[in-house]
Amino acid sequence: MTAFEIRQVPCLGDNYLVLVHHPESTTTLVVDVPDADAALSALNETGWTLTHILITHHHADHIQGVPAVKAATGATVIGPAAEAARIPGLEREVADGEKFELGGIRIEAISTPGHTLGQVSYYLPDAGIAFTGDTLFSLGCGRVIEGRLDQMWASLLKLRQRLPAATTVYCGHEYTQANARFALSVDPRNAALKARAAAVDAARAEGRPTLPTDMASECAANPFLRADDPALAAAVGLGGAEPARVFAELRTRKDHFR
Repeated sequence: MTAFEIRQVPCLGDNYLVLVHHPESTTTLVVDVPDADAALSALNETGWTLTHILITHHHADHIQGVPAVKAATGATVIGPAAEAARIPGLEREVADGEKFELGGIRIEAISTPGHTLGQVSYYLPDAGIAFTGDTLFSLGCGRVIEGRLDQMWASLLKLRQRLPAATTVYCGHEYTQANARFALSVDPRNAALKARAAAVDAARAEGRPTLPTDMASECAANPFLRADDPALAAAVGLGGAEPARVFAELRTRKDHFR
């Protein structure tokens, strides 16, 4: 596997941006730009020259730093075709299933609508990593704002099917501890979930991030990836129901969970 250097940078309270550097080609990507100062500071610390900006979706807390970072670096802005009009400085549009290469870094775009109608996740097979924006979170998923509940379930199922179990997953926000509390409320007997929740609490108590995660862990413990598990359906009083209905129940409960 090709060697990559990765820097996850917290910003805006609970957001993350991620830098990916490919030493052989000196290509450097940033995935989402919540805060220009955080991105430029990280680039200065690493000494990497930014070449490309990958955007997952149009929400302000993922794109508001794009103009300043592009002005400072000249990096090419790439993002979902379905949201092209809402992403500043977008120069290259990508769609579902599109495979492209940036300076030796192979990337696959995976359309994952629900949180927004055009969100795209990115899979880098040579690095074994994926960026899921606000679609898949550790032990959770994004709030369904623009899309439909069944659409979000389809997007999560697509990620579960397309991403190998060993894939390291970078998400847009540090929401894992709150997600764990909800997950335990609907799936309290899940041993993998209980172990993950304990590890998350320990990490946060020490000020450490809970991300990245990996697909194997999420498939075992994240209830939103398991809406087609009969045991989970029964646990929420929907034994025998279609997975999309189970997912809708889970997401609705999460929306009102305190």
